[in-house]
Amino acid sequence: MLSCHKIPRRAPIYILRRLRSPLCRFLSTAIDTSTSKPFYITTPIFYPNAAPHIGHLYSLVTADIFARFTRISEPDRQVHFLTGTDEHGLKIQKAAKDRGIEPSVLCDALSEQFRRLGTRANISNTVFLRTTEERHREAVEHVWRDLAAQDLIYKGTYSGWYSISDECFYTDSQITHPPSSLTPISIETGSAVEWSSESNYKFRLSSFRERLLDYYTTNPKSIYPSAHRERLIQTLKDEPLDDLSISRPRERLSWGIPVPGDMSHTMYVWFDALTVYLTGVGFPSERQGSLWPPNIQVIGKDIVRFHALYLPAMLIAMGMPLSHTLLAHAHWTAQQRKMSKSIGNVADPFDAMDTWGVDAVRFYMARVGGRFRDDVDWSLEQLEKHADEIRSLLGNFFLRITSRTIQKRVASAPQLTFVQLLDHTLDGPNGDVLSSLRNLKGRVEQHMEKFEVGDALDAIILVLREANGALTHTAPWSTQNPPEAAKESYLLSLEVLRVTGICLQPFIPEAAHNLLNALGVPKTERTMDFATVGKGNVGEVKGMKLFEGKREMASGGQ
Repeated sequence: MLSCHKIPRRAPIYILRRLRSPLCRFLSTAIDTSTSKPFYITTPIFYPNAAPHIGHLYSLVTADIFARFTRISEPDRQVHFLTGTDEHGLKIQKAAKDRGIEPSVLCDALSEQFRRLGTRANISNTVFLRTTEERHREAVEHVWRDLAAQDLIYKGTYSGWYSISDECFYTDSQITHPPSSLTPISIETGSAVEWSSESNYKFRLSSFRERLLDYYTTNPKSIYPSAHRERLIQTLKDEPLDDLSISRPRERLSWGIPVPGDMSHTMYVWFDALTVYLTGVGFPSERQGSLWPPNIQVIGKDIVRFHALYLPAMLIAMGMPLSHTLLAHAHWTAQQRKMSKSIGNVADPFDAMDTWGVDAVRFYMARVGGRFRDDVDWSLEQLEKHADEIRSLLGNFFLRITSRTIQKRVASAPQLTFVQLLDHTLDGPNGDVLSSLRNLKGRVEQHMEKFEVGDALDAIILVLREANGALTHTAPWSTQNPPEAAKESYLLSLEVLRVTGICLQPFIPEAAHNLLNALGVPKTERTMDFATVGKGNVGEVKGMKLFEGKREMASGGQ
């Protein structure tokens, strides 16, 4: 049963596994859903063959919203939040060669840009992990040896289509030959592929088809949005699951982790990269630790197959629980086209945050991209529109209610607290605002439980919009209205700001922090429990700038 104020938990789910060992052991793997388990959330680890783009920021912000929401929903629960960079593979090797530098030098420089992106965007990750770290190498080698000991890895010959861009092999059914392209491309990603034939090591992925099918059939919340899970189930029903190539000859790929016991082969970059989620919790020394499994893994929709098939099969083989939910978000496009360096339509996340401010960009991403189902278009006009929306509904609302004119009128009214005000019946627009505010906490929690980030934010904005309208209607600054009416509007507006300020912390953390400080809300009263109307306190109200100022765009900016 899901609790409405917590990120999803489920009853234990068991997977029956038949391992390819001499004794054909049968074991069961349970998803740990105990309330004491720390909350573990991950982003994809980013491939630093080029500078960060808007898509990377989208993954980071999405994961950060859930991490921060968990902290204010369950303040006694530890949150473990992993991000990082995936630094091995042919793309890195080629990019470094083209620049005339060592791959490690390139990775050091670009990985630092991704670390800087997280810092600039106010991302609250607790771990930043690079796959070139020694602790990760130890984890990957342990996984390889574990699978090899079960006869799940064997040496064979692979012939098929390979994409350098995707670092991925494709079957004939996964590629197409478009008339406009000289080379075949991947149906899933649109990346060019080339025919490759080589000797390598393979993982017996085909052995796990039935178990994976059974798992996704019986666990409707394993992937969100559900359309990805439905497609995956159909694929597992209709198509064979081929064994997975997990190495490449060293002469072709030298930048990576060597296969244990065979220095002539390098581990396949995805086999290496997927293990990072284990490395991040101390695997293998903490194999039975309390952090595993991930509660949410935020990924892009183009890498569902790797996280929904390859990683789960590896985990089942090792007797480890599977992730609770894969949150596979859609992509940001530009003028309805995929962002591409060759087209020149890649949006720079640093420039966007420097121009409009971090919270404005985070708000735009959550408001427009927080439903995850369909690709959304990155538009500077829409970014400015939504930045102005939150500055007006929150920032200007705060300035209006704390103006000297209203303060003077309120000071002349009889002494009254908000708790005392609740004993009265509020009519008209103020009554409507109070009714909406009472329901806000529950609505936000229910939407977040269902991964509906955009809808949760919409609920908050609806209350702010209604409160702004009520303030205009009641006009507490007007001398034509009695001081008692001004006091009522003032107290109600402060409560709206307090409650919405608490709810907005995961989305626009700096502005929400500034607001709660300006309202004198104690730090111990900033959890979702205090988003109940009348439960928390407003202290000494101080004027404060909530948002970063907008920088003027350079001439010719689009």
